[in-house]
Amino acid sequence: MGTFSKLEIVDAMLSRIDDPTGQGSVVFTQVYREQARASAASADALKKVGIEQHPLAGVAISVKDLFDVKGAQTLAGSRVLKDAQPAAHDAAVIARLRQCGASIIGKTNMSEFAFSGLGINPHYGTPVSVWDRPARRIPGGSSSGAAVSVAEGMAWAAIGTDTGGSCRIPAALNGIVGMKPTASTVPRDGVLPLSFSYDSIGPLASTVADCARVYSVISASAAALVERECSTLRLGVIRNYVMEGLDDSVGYTYEAALRKLAAAGAILHELTLPVLIDIPDVLHGGGLVAAEAFQWHRELLSSQEREYDPRVSVRIQRGKSISAADYISLLGLRERMIQRWSAQIAAFDSVLMPTVPTVAPTLEALEDDGEYGRANLLMLRNPTIVNVLDGCAVSLPCHERGAAPVGLSIVGDRQRDWQVLSIAHAIEQVLSA
Repeated sequence: MGTFSKLEIVDAMLSRIDDPTGQGSVVFTQVYREQARASAASADALKKVGIEQHPLAGVAISVKDLFDVKGAQTLAGSRVLKDAQPAAHDAAVIARLRQCGASIIGKTNMSEFAFSGLGINPHYGTPVSVWDRPARRIPGGSSSGAAVSVAEGMAWAAIGTDTGGSCRIPAALNGIVGMKPTASTVPRDGVLPLSFSYDSIGPLASTVADCARVYSVISASAAALVERECSTLRLGVIRNYVMEGLDDSVGYTYEAALRKLAAAGAILHELTLPVLIDIPDVLHGGGLVAAEAFQWHRELLSSQEREYDPRVSVRIQRGKSISAADYISLLGLRERMIQRWSAQIAAFDSVLMPTVPTVAPTLEALEDDGEYGRANLLMLRNPTIVNVLDGCAVSLPCHERGAAPVGLSIVGDRQRDWQVLSIAHAIEQVLSA
């Protein structure tokens, strides 16, 4: 944090949010100016008298607009909930952050109801990727504002949700770090759901170490990063399913990153994982996500469908055709796939893949509904694997400075979150050297 006070840093971030030439107005849906400043000032005052504090005390953290913040509406990027009552309590994650003194700086924009990997929002505007801003490229979603808030220095870290890549996709497209934890490690109380089966809550930040600090709080974990040498790592490199349709920039950058890891002594083993062949089956017709989303939205859809983004409502409506028997069959198929996945990656410390197959397309290129749908499915394809298989993953940037952002995903089995974070930290040091 340097020599500046916590209040000075928060004020600088608030100035960036307020800057009329910046993106603050489309990154944030609510700004908690006085609360954030009070938390930062309190941290400074306690430090001045020598009271030891948590490392996150006074640190500005943004939260996706799916999380209840006491006294504020939770809009989920929608117009449908514009008349919702303010939350009576903080979400569990927000309460944990407040307990360590963090400054909650505001709520961030998102894809409506978190149901898109592109980050486009027709109601509140769409922040664009920090890369090649004049071209107006998508930020990635659904935690679009979360990623841009960190990448543009409006928050030190952000809290997002991840149902099919929603922390990792925008992290990859904005050149920062995003984590999808094992779903059960972070409580979802007070968070508007998309899919009870796949939803995870994770941090986005500039570095793996920063993500780890936030994850330790929101998961109430006493664990910490373990220093790993790259030369001690045995890493599986997935070559089937995740490599289809890579654009030239992602393909070149990803392979260059693998060469760096090999040069640093990592043992890389190319993998074909049979379990991935069945991924389309478990997602067919919208799968568990559509079924669970429709259950939550069906009453709102019956009365306010016109208020929804039609590109979102059409995907939710797919859940209407999934029967109870189909749903139970999908749950069983998923559990069998998780067991197979665990066996197929057991020999490796982690497995690697490109976070997403392409660099961020422009908003203009996605004006056509057909192209929007194609791009959305492609963006979601790789990261969704980890949600289906109940794993954990960290996406970190692997591109050269100034080039198009590209994410490298380090993936592990469920409950291996700290192992994955520690390996990501080791890889980050090699790639940034």
